[in-house]
Amino acid sequence: MTTLALIKERLDLYERLMRLDKPIGILLLLWPTLWAVWIASNGRPVWFVVWVFVLGTVLMRSAGCVINDYADRDFDPHVERTKSRPLAAGKVTTREAFALFAVLVICAFLLILPLMTTLLFWLGIVAVFLAVSYPFTKRFFAVPQAYLGVAFGFGIPMAFAVMLGQVPAVAWWLLAANVCWAVAYDTEYALVDIEDDRRIGIKTSALTFGRFDILIIMLCYGLTLALLAYVGYQLAFGLAYMAGLCVAAGIAGYHYTLIRGRERMRCFKAFLHNNWFGAAVFASIVADYWLHHPKL
Repeated sequence: MTTLALIKERLDLYERLMRLDKPIGILLLLWPTLWAVWIASNGRPVWFVVWVFVLGTVLMRSAGCVINDYADRDFDPHVERTKSRPLAAGKVTTREAFALFAVLVICAFLLILPLMTTLLFWLGIVAVFLAVSYPFTKRFFAVPQAYLGVAFGFGIPMAFAVMLGQVPAVAWWLLAANVCWAVAYDTEYALVDIEDDRRIGIKTSALTFGRFDILIIMLCYGLTLALLAYVGYQLAFGLAYMAGLCVAAGIAGYHYTLIRGRERMRCFKAFLHNNWFGAAVFASIVADYWLHHPKL
């Protein structure tokens, strides 16, 4: 095998390790970040800042995937869906994984450097801590999906810190909504691996909720929408925003039809479809600002 072919092979493995071939995680992290960017900028985002947050989302989600696979390297080989991941299959070493993680975090830090303030620096430290520690919560925390929601939503307070120099109450309400949403969609995801997780001793919300899993998923969707409606009330949003939340509610209802039988692939389909839930909320925010500020 030529040197070029070897390099391409390693890059392909790193791409899989970062899950760039599966962008759903990026989208689920990106939508709440964009909600916050638009709200914090009062519907007038600076496009340089938007791109910083988009690229930062890609980098930090990739870093999170790498550290997740490192944490789960002894479990993934025993799970059908994850046994072929590069670390689990022994195709990438732990040293390579650490180096890749470090490079991704450094790149994310350099990316936000032009926007850096003391507040943003400390929020960035917390964001890295959340990304690193989340995979290990599956050893002891009954609902690690809630922790994931905080980690996946931490772009929210960071966006407000950049735009306003502070993190107002509305940012924390948005983050709370994201936690509820994450519990809903990641429990759908956990239902896919529930038997493997039970066998190897991983803790997930799907196992914790037991026979009430579907009910709690739908309650979490309801709480997400209620919190988003409260945010809209606080910001004096109008009918366009509420219409978007109604669309999101319809999407959540569709997910119920997919997960009620607890069939693995239909639960996975519901998980993937959450991209449209996040997109509907974002579209409602953009539409409401556009209607109030038509010259944007």
